[in-house]
Amino acid sequence: MTHKAEWNVGVSLTEEGGTTRARAVLDTGTGQLVGRGSARCNPEDVEVPAIGDELAAGRALRDLAARLSRAADRDLASMGAAAPDPPRMGYGWPQDAQPRPDLGH
Repeated sequence: MTHKAEWNVGVSLTEEGGTTRARAVLDTGTGQLVGRGSARCNPEDVEVPAIGDELAAGRALRDLAARLSRAADRDLASMGAAAPDPPRMGYGWPQDAQPRPDLGH
């Protein structure tokens, strides 16, 4: 079975008082998902609007991607699929890990 779809993403940006806010909207033709992001300019930094736009848009798109992944996980679960492992959010050694003697620890 062949399936073809076209989804569109639009990103809108607003800046006020040193804070840039972005809103990313995914339009699937049958529904929408919205991601949001923001960036704040340090008052001591030179104001470069393009950098704030890039940061806020990137964060909105990352939020949108996470929301889309969670929606897919919910849809898979509703079809009886096993829930995926939660993503690892941190770095470091597991609590039960022992130092390696060959590294001098």
